[in-house]
Amino acid sequence: MAGPPASRIGQDAAHAGEDRSAVSSKGSAGETGEIFVSSRDNPVYRRLKKLADSARARREARMTLLDGVHLVEACLDAGGSLHTLVRATSADASVLFALSERSPGVRRICLSDALFADLSPVATPSGILAEAGWFMPAPHPGQALVVVLEAIQDPGNLGAMLRTAAAAGATRAILSPGCHDPWSPKALRGGQGAQFVLPVETAVDLTDWLSHFAGDCLALTLEGSSSLYDRDLARPLAIIVGNEGAGLSPAVCHAADARVRIPMHGRVESLNAGAALAVALFEAARQRS
Repeated sequence: MAGPPASRIGQDAAHAGEDRSAVSSKGSAGETGEIFVSSRDNPVYRRLKKLADSARARREARMTLLDGVHLVEACLDAGGSLHTLVRATSADASVLFALSERSPGVRRICLSDALFADLSPVATPSGILAEAGWFMPAPHPGQALVVVLEAIQDPGNLGAMLRTAAAAGATRAILSPGCHDPWSPKALRGGQGAQFVLPVETAVDLTDWLSHFAGDCLALTLEGSSSLYDRDLARPLAIIVGNEGAGLSPAVCHAADARVRIPMHGRVESLNAGAALAVALFEAARQRS
């Protein structure tokens, strides 16, 4: 039987070296197999902190941090792999142990509450974190329903839009170079696990991608020449949404097959980008049902 891939062997060897350094750098291995870390100088902590703070570090390592049991379970349910499980001293050790049972060989770290709070990307830490590899789900079968996002810079908004896309049955998401990192801890929290079920491609040249897409490319704009509800959305479809402040760039609008608007009543002039995307996606889902 074939052994683990060379990349994983290299990661495991590096982690083994880190574990030895962790124990000697204000860390101790307890009877439960956890490594207790209380120093910011600890090599394991420093690496996890880089993943929390740096998009470049996440991109180079193709790793990220998952905050909370829900995201960790979503990763495991989708077939993702965990490399490190982390808990705060005050968190229930049995929760970490139960998660480790689903990921044999995972390293377990216990941080002082102060260090955990500094590492966690949220204001109210859950007490549980995991280091996980980036995960690309298998392509979705069926008629294409693609979300194309340009320059969505807020991590919470981006995560919520990916969550909406997954809920509406989108087959994948295409992100421009100006979008926030979808694998950042805050974007993952906003997505609530969507990144593990929806294929997401990043740093894509949108004009080039749209020119090769075998379907209708519809740009959501306030000045659309036709109503969303007058379009046939059951065909292979790409829905394009831009930055809330600047909207879509002229180049991307020009690359679309059509500009469409969402009819609104009263004095409301526009919807935010996430709401507009939700309306369009679920109208497409309705037409396909």
